[in-house]
Amino acid sequence: MNKPLITPRTLKGFRDYLPSAMIPREQLIETAKSVYRSYGFSPIDTPALEYTEVLTGKGGEESDKQMFRFEQGGRDVAMRFDLTVPFARFSAQNINELGTPFKRYHVGTVWRGENPQKGRYREFVQCDFDTIGTKSNAADIETLFIIHDLMLKIGFTDFKIRINNRMILNGLLQLHNLESQSAAILRALDKLAKTSPEAVIQEMQEQGGLTQQQAEEILALMTAQGTTAEILDSLESQLKGNERGTQGVHNLRELFTAVERAGIPAERVVLDTSIARGLDYYTGTIYETFLDQMPGIGSVCSGGRYDNLAELFTTQELPGVGASLGLDRLLAAMQELNLLSEVSTPAPILVTQMDAAFTPEYLRLGRDLRQAGLNVEVYPDTKAIKKQFKYANRHGFKIVIVAGSDEFENQLWQVKDMQAGTQTAVKEEELLDVIQKILA
Repeated sequence: MNKPLITPRTLKGFRDYLPSAMIPREQLIETAKSVYRSYGFSPIDTPALEYTEVLTGKGGEESDKQMFRFEQGGRDVAMRFDLTVPFARFSAQNINELGTPFKRYHVGTVWRGENPQKGRYREFVQCDFDTIGTKSNAADIETLFIIHDLMLKIGFTDFKIRINNRMILNGLLQLHNLESQSAAILRALDKLAKTSPEAVIQEMQEQGGLTQQQAEEILALMTAQGTTAEILDSLESQLKGNERGTQGVHNLRELFTAVERAGIPAERVVLDTSIARGLDYYTGTIYETFLDQMPGIGSVCSGGRYDNLAELFTTQELPGVGASLGLDRLLAAMQELNLLSEVSTPAPILVTQMDAAFTPEYLRLGRDLRQAGLNVEVYPDTKAIKKQFKYANRHGFKIVIVAGSDEFENQLWQVKDMQAGTQTAVKEEELLDVIQKILA
């Protein structure tokens, strides 16, 4: 009796990745790693599962609701919802061996039980980088430089890194004796891009217990208009007498001076006092990166300074700053902008097989070309050449190499440029040069 077949399906918010999707993902990850390494960041990894107490209460009420949490072997465990909180735990455990400052990058899968939408899934990969063990504003400025260089290396020139500093908002709340309501206020402000100012004011009143005047004053600060210099001057005036807020303004001034000195185009770095970043653990500079052509898809690289996160795990002071590339969201944008090539093979060259008697020669050629630094696939069967070319077209090969008994007799290889549609008979000693010219 045949067993009933199980319907193959994936959970909502989860997905399979075919080679055509996985190749650009891996390329993007390698690009991110190369930029992080260029600034001296080292790779680490942490477990997918943590004790629930490590994760709860760190990202805010919303993050706690979205956690995948369960009991295993009598232990209360949860799957990490980001890479920053596990890094704080990691640092508390390992910092004596690592020393400070410590610069790390981490590419790993995270899980959030949120409502799936375009470019947003319940399982996704983050590409984080962080500097821990210093409060220096230089680390915050370097974080901005890395985000900028990363976007350029990926291939974007039209983007904006929006900058704010949580010390400014925290300073204002301190002036108004509203620090205890900061979490509710932040959650309301973080919705500013998605809802009306009136709705944000109403939520601050209802959830944060603010008067309408207090809510309006905070919103006015968070939506200040003008040039960078004008906004900073205005903020400095409003925060006069508050050390925390004044320090936030000073750090932003220094950051924008560094941007100018580094030759980064001013239009790519924008002061935006409306950015709050909903996660509770941010304490200083915060970053959000938007594509000019697709601002509606949201930030594709975000982060900020968090000076108190590790204090839950250690008495040692471990302030940090960093950001995360939103891999899946960025790939969704690149696909919509037709910036991803339609290939499902990492090898641009296909060696076909026309005659089984020459199989060792086809395999030998493939190996010789690989040793010359090229990615090459040898078709495994001596099927009709039409079928092999169909395979080449389907998978996006750039070059197809063909040889039968006549070519072997004359010591030639036929090289087909798939994009140009031209085919050339080439002697083996000239083969590498011809291939490299086509791939250039």
